[in-house]
Amino acid sequence: MESKREIEVAKTQSSVRQGLDETSSERVGAYVEAGIEAIRDEMRRNPDIFYIGQGIGPRGGNFAQTRGLWNEFGDERLRDTPIAELAQVGLGIGAALAGSRPIVDLVFFDFILEASGQLIQQASTIHYISNGKFRVPLVIRAAMGGVRNTGPHHSHTFYSFFMHIPGLRVAVPATSYDVKGLLKTALRCDDPVLFIEHKALYNTKGPLPAQEYTVPFGRPASRRPGRDVTLIAVSLMVSKALEAAEILEREGISVEVIDPRTVAPLDKETILQSVSKTGRLVILDEAYAACGFSAEVAALASEEALDELDAPIRRICALPAPHAFSPSLNDYLIPSVDRVVREVRSTLRG
Repeated sequence: MESKREIEVAKTQSSVRQGLDETSSERVGAYVEAGIEAIRDEMRRNPDIFYIGQGIGPRGGNFAQTRGLWNEFGDERLRDTPIAELAQVGLGIGAALAGSRPIVDLVFFDFILEASGQLIQQASTIHYISNGKFRVPLVIRAAMGGVRNTGPHHSHTFYSFFMHIPGLRVAVPATSYDVKGLLKTALRCDDPVLFIEHKALYNTKGPLPAQEYTVPFGRPASRRPGRDVTLIAVSLMVSKALEAAEILEREGISVEVIDPRTVAPLDKETILQSVSKTGRLVILDEAYAACGFSAEVAALASEEALDELDAPIRRICALPAPHAFSPSLNDYLIPSVDRVVREVRSTLRG
């Protein structure tokens, strides 16, 4: 049975149409199923794709993110690995250089740090240092964010670490539609891609056309038009932004919600155009504020749209403390809809 929170997120997802290339299809599917469909389609289309990871074989993954794929493709193309992130990513880089298109599933995004040397020192630089002779068509798939109060080792959202690195692409889909479309793009990309899903979104549902489509990197979605304030949000925070926007609309405050969909590349023109229209900018991010995605967007607006701003930029982020096992404490640390509503109101008051 879906929780109240999951029902609310599903409702906002299914109502989000602006800025998407959705067809007239009314087919609805789960976020987790969207990833399975994308991988199944691309593995059928391209025999060079193989998939390795922890528990992604017969068991179908910790989050059912590979359910049914092993039955079709077997051990030759879908194989379980030990818990060894450094080895997995190193193997993936080598296979990509040799002509394959590997997917490496690290399951929990927290443990990508075990392999960060391979990603930052090797995968991101090989195309450059080989003078374009070699490419690394590698997809790193992992799930971020805290659900069910999983504490400091299984709750991180530090995707912005990797948008700092030239040569890496970073996708953070918020909807079923974007999971399928962005993952297809990732699997056809010649560069290394970090494809980061949110654990709290896996069971949510939204529009999921059966027909072929892709979502290009670097093209954001305008989730809701508005005139008074621009609210930039990524991943799970998109649904919280939309809930907050609905509440504020009843108070006469019109909020424009923009979802970048990828943070590397990051489309700046849409953000700047929106800020120019509304005159106010709020950035909502589950990650910490310091040196993160929210800091980058704030710097962008300060450098290129300062004269357009009628109020200070506001960042709504996780508070700077380790993720907690205590439900009440963890809820306090992570941005909530109520907090978004309060801080947007404060921005409007100047």
